[in-house]
Amino acid sequence: MKGAETKRRVYKLMLSNDDIHTFEYVIESLVKACGHSREQAEQCAYLVHLKGKCDVKRGSLKELSGMLTSLCKLELSARIEK
Repeated sequence: MKGAETKRRVYKLMLSNDDIHTFEYVIESLVKACGHSREQAEQCAYLVHLKGKCDVKRGSLKELSGMLTSLCKLELSARIEK
């Protein structure tokens, strides 16, 4: 049973606010790296700005790892949380 629970674990891809990147850059990056629609990316960018961070995607560790790599290559501050 424990193995099945591990497989179904949902992780969060967290994006943190910074004072370097513009809203437009963050929006374009989320569309590119995470496959967000423009509207979804805009909402995430505003939440990051207002709250300091936002879970921009949820899924398996394997699924989120590639997105994390892409966001980091775009010089955005992101991490995966349980």
